[in-house]
Amino acid sequence: MRRLHFLSRHWLCLGWLCLGMAAGPVAAREVLYPAPSGKPDARELIVYSSLDEPIAKPMIAGFQAAYPDVAVKYEELLTGQIYDRIVRETDAGEKTADFAFSSAMDLQVKLANDGYAQRSDLPMSATWPSWANWRNTVYALTFEPAVFVYHKPSFHKTKPPATRAELVDYLQKEGNAVYGRIGTYDIERSGVGFLFMSRDQEQFGDIWSVVRAMGAAGVKLYSTSEAILERVADGRFLLGYNIVGSYAADWASRHPDVGILLPKDYTVVMSRIGLVPQAATHADLGKLYLQFFMSKAGQTIMARELQIPAVSPEVAGENTATTMREMLGGQLKPVPVSLGLMVYLDQVKRARLISRWNEVLRLQ
Repeated sequence: MRRLHFLSRHWLCLGWLCLGMAAGPVAAREVLYPAPSGKPDARELIVYSSLDEPIAKPMIAGFQAAYPDVAVKYEELLTGQIYDRIVRETDAGEKTADFAFSSAMDLQVKLANDGYAQRSDLPMSATWPSWANWRNTVYALTFEPAVFVYHKPSFHKTKPPATRAELVDYLQKEGNAVYGRIGTYDIERSGVGFLFMSRDQEQFGDIWSVVRAMGAAGVKLYSTSEAILERVADGRFLLGYNIVGSYAADWASRHPDVGILLPKDYTVVMSRIGLVPQAATHADLGKLYLQFFMSKAGQTIMARELQIPAVSPEVAGENTATTMREMLGGQLKPVPVSLGLMVYLDQVKRARLISRWNEVLRLQ
């Protein structure tokens, strides 16, 4: 996967903050980074992560520059695989990863709530944003808005919808001209799509009017960001709804016809979460890596080299939560790292939301 590219130097475009992210790993991948010091008896940090290994390299390099006697075994896994392996290995009485980094916010919180993660009291714990820290055990380490994407040439005479109410109005007015040319996530197959929809339901009392309007417009559903962004880039789609901003920005940096904006009524912000498993092989190394991730140096690498927005209040400038909050304030609605994330892991509640989603989409 190509490098993520989130906020360009020209990130204010026509009054909208411009953003856009790529697909996650599709299979397990293991890479060993030897200790830079060359010590034959170097200790080994084991990382389970859903972040593509090529993108993670600068963070690993930064960590090893600070701790040259530590080797890193990086295992790139799907989010469900991370959860399953930690539970399976812990329950079997085996050792597991020292650090787990995943975009599945709900599953990471569940690991902690069910006793599979340990407390990590670190230098940044007390000053970390309260919404991004659950009991000093689970930490949000990135700040990634859900955005609207649009095909720029199709809106050269008019502005694209910038709120959900404007989106409904646009879809209703354009009728057949937009039919089949709108895309969003299939919430049955996309974890992040389900997360965004559940937050929409909490933030916007009239969200079902949006779903109904998209259904009437023949919305197409996909499990990946790439499938939607590809179709927006070549003009097959006019709009994409609730796309992870980091993926969209990567596409926009390489496809100039992709436009991005943060919805002005409210913008949901997701995070990738880090924790140290209870049965970590080397818990001290896991905490050291988490500490580096949270440090000013680590968060700066996150923002500048990984091109994923940083959470730390110590880091300002381009591609950071600090700057986005200064510009957008209450428009941003971060998903809190809390037990509330587990609500829709309840299969009855999950099935109920999906059932209503499918029912409303079918209404014409």
